[in-house]
Amino acid sequence: MSDTFHTPTATPDSAPGSTSASGLSRRGFLQVTASAGLAIGLHLPLGAQQAASAPAEINVWVVVKPDDTVVIRIARSEMGQGTLTGLAQLVAEELDCNWARVTTEYPTPGQNLARARAWGNFSTGGSRGIRESQDYVRKGGAAARLMLVQAAASEWKVPAAECRAANSVITHVPSGRTVTYGQVASAAGKLPVPTAVPLKDPKDWKLVGKRLARLDTVDKVTGKQVYGADLMLPGMLNAAIKDCPVFGGKVKRFNAAAIASRPGVKKVVQVGDSAVAVIADTWWRAKTALDALPIEWDEGPNAKASSAEVAAILKAGLDAPEAAVGNSQGNAKAALASAARKIEAVYAYPHQNHATMEPMNATVRWTPERCEVWTPTQNGEAALAATAEAAGLPARQCEVYKIHLGGGFGRRGMTDWIRQAVEIAKQMPGTPVKLLWTREEDMQHGRYHPVTQCKMQAGLDAQGNITALHMRLSGQSILAGVNPQGVQNGRDPVAFQGLLPSGAEGTFGYTISNLLIDHAMRNPPVPPGFWRGVNLNQNAIYVECFIDEVAVATQQDPLALRRKLMAQSPKHLAVLNAVAARVGWDKPAPDVGGQKVYRGLAQIMGFGSYVAACAEVSVNRDGELTIHRIVAATDPGYAVNPQQIEAQVEGSFAYGLSAALFGECTLKDGRIEQSNFNDYPVVQMRHMPKVETVVVASGGFWGGVGEPTIAVAAPAVLNAIFAATGKRIRELPLKHHSLKSA
Repeated sequence: MSDTFHTPTATPDSAPGSTSASGLSRRGFLQVTASAGLAIGLHLPLGAQQAASAPAEINVWVVVKPDDTVVIRIARSEMGQGTLTGLAQLVAEELDCNWARVTTEYPTPGQNLARARAWGNFSTGGSRGIRESQDYVRKGGAAARLMLVQAAASEWKVPAAECRAANSVITHVPSGRTVTYGQVASAAGKLPVPTAVPLKDPKDWKLVGKRLARLDTVDKVTGKQVYGADLMLPGMLNAAIKDCPVFGGKVKRFNAAAIASRPGVKKVVQVGDSAVAVIADTWWRAKTALDALPIEWDEGPNAKASSAEVAAILKAGLDAPEAAVGNSQGNAKAALASAARKIEAVYAYPHQNHATMEPMNATVRWTPERCEVWTPTQNGEAALAATAEAAGLPARQCEVYKIHLGGGFGRRGMTDWIRQAVEIAKQMPGTPVKLLWTREEDMQHGRYHPVTQCKMQAGLDAQGNITALHMRLSGQSILAGVNPQGVQNGRDPVAFQGLLPSGAEGTFGYTISNLLIDHAMRNPPVPPGFWRGVNLNQNAIYVECFIDEVAVATQQDPLALRRKLMAQSPKHLAVLNAVAARVGWDKPAPDVGGQKVYRGLAQIMGFGSYVAACAEVSVNRDGELTIHRIVAATDPGYAVNPQQIEAQVEGSFAYGLSAALFGECTLKDGRIEQSNFNDYPVVQMRHMPKVETVVVASGGFWGGVGEPTIAVAAPAVLNAIFAATGKRIRELPLKHHSLKSA
C-alpha cells in the first residue's frame, strides 16, 4: 500500500476524505498534510513534480507516483478469485496507463466512512465484485485520465482535445511534446473530478479481454503474501476459543483456576454467553490450555437434534399445503391432474461447510478510545460495523485493515469471529490479540449450506411433451437466518436462484406452459450461510437431473429435449450448444483405457451469467467412478480476463465436485459430527477431471464467474453416471452410493 494512504494507525479522521468526520475537506487535507507531497497553490513547471517524494491522489481510485507507478485502489476483497486483477484491468483500461507499472491497495472501511462512501460497496460475494462495480470503477479510471490530460494541457496552454494519453504518457499531437503521468500527477490531483465521463467502446479495449497475469500471484508463490493467520504485531498475544458444541447452547460454568498456572497463559475469558477463550503468549499454549480447561455446557433446546429429524421435517414440507411461490405460469396443478402421464422424483441436498483453507481469524488492538482490527473479510463495511458494536465505540473510532483471504466462499461475509476477537481483546487493553480458530472449531461452528429437499412432478401429454411442471422446494432459508427482514410474507427470494421468471440472480431457461415453483420454508437449528454458489447448486441438480429423467422416460435425447424447451431462451441455448459442439455430442465419446465413457449435460443461469457443462465419466465393474473430462461454457457478457475465467471455472469444479462426491455435514445430539478433513474430505488430484472452458462472451451485460459453473458440476456428473450405470442418484454426496453393477 502506498505510504501516503494506508498506515495501521491511521484514523478515519485523518483519512484523505472529501469531508472527514473532523470536518476536514479533501482539499484542506491535502493542504495540511505534509506527507502528501502536493504543492498546493504553487506553479511547478512540467518535470519539476518528479522531485516530489510522495504519490499524488488523482481521485479515490487512482494514485500516481513520481516514477509513473500507478496505484489502483480496490474496494472489493481478493480471496483467490482474481477480482483484484480484474478490477485493476478495468480501471487501467480507461486510465490508459502502463500496465507493467500497476500495483494495488485496499482502502479501509474507516476511510470509506470518512469519505462519505467514496468507494461504494465493500462487499465481495455473489460473483458481484466486477459485475456490480465495473461501471463506477471504469469511470474512476476515465476521470483520472481526463484530469491528467487536462493538467498537461493547462501547462502547455493548449486545448485538452489536442492531447492524447497512452501507456502513461500524454502527447500533444500537433507539437509532439510529451509528458508522463508521474510528471503531471501533482497538478492533476488539484483539479475538480469530472462527473460526466464517457467510457470506451468495448471494441477499443486494449487491456480488458486480455489474458493478463494476475497481480497477486508472485507474492503468493514466493511466500511474501501475509494472510491473517500469519500476521505478527509487536507485543501480540494469542487466543484460542471454544464455543458450545450444541447450536443454541451456552456456557454454564468453567474452572479458570485449573489452567491458570500453565506456561504462557495470561487470562481465561468468557466470550458472549456461549464461548470460552484462553489468551496466552503463543497460540499453541492457548489452544492446549483450552483443551485442558474444565467447561460445563448448558446444551439448550437443541441437544437432541439430528439429521434424521431434520430430514423428516423437510419431507413433510414437500406436501405441505402452504408454500411461497417463486415462479408461476398457467395452472400447473390442474394440468398435472389431467395429464396423460406423470413423472415424479424426490431429491435431497445436505448441509455443507465452507471449509476454507485458512480458518477464521482476526487480530485486534482495543483501547477505550480506539479499536483496530486486522482480518480477512469479504465485507469490510460489515466488519467495521461489527467491530464498533462489539468495541462499544463509534465507528469513526474504529478501523478494519483488510488482508487477502485464504479462502472465502461466502463464509467470510459473516462477522461472528470478528466480534469474538474484539470481545477478547477488550480484556487486554492496548495489547494486540490474535484469535485463530482451530480447524475443528471452524468445521463445527460454520454457517452452513442450507439443507433442502425437492419434489419434482411433470405432466406429459400423449405424445410425451411436458404440459406441466411442479417443483416443490422444502428447506432452509438463508435470509431467515442472517437477514430476516429480507423475508417477505414467508418468501425468501434467494431460495429460488436459477428458477425465477427473470433477473440476473437466476432466470429459469425452460418454457413450460403450466409451471409452479414454490418453497416450503423449514429451518433447522443449524445456522445457514451463503456457501459458494448458494441455492443455485441444488436447484440446478433438481431441475437438470429431472429433465434428464423426463428425456429417458420419453425416449428423447437429453440435448434435443433441452433445445426444444429452451427455444425461447437463446442465451441459455447458446452455452448449451457451445458445450455440445466442443464435446461432439452427436458422436459417441471415445473409450479411455478400454473403459466405455458416457456423457451427461446440465445448464443453468445465475449470478448474471449463463453456463452449461458436459461431463464424461466411466464406471468400472467394481463401481469405481472416473470423471475424465468436463467441458464448460460460460457467457458472462463481457470477459474481462479469459485466463482468470478459465481458472475460476476449473476451481469451481474442484469445489463443486468436492461437494458432490464427499461434502456432507451431519447433525447428531445437536452438534456437527464432522471435525476435520479426515471426515470432511475434498477432491484430490486423482479425482479431478480435465476441464475445458469455452468462453461465450456475447457482450451487452456483465455477469459473474466462479460461482455459476459450480452449479452444473454435480448434475452433469450425475446424468453421466445414469448413462453409464442406469442408476439415478437423487441424494448427495455420492460417497453413500454404490455404483457397482448388480
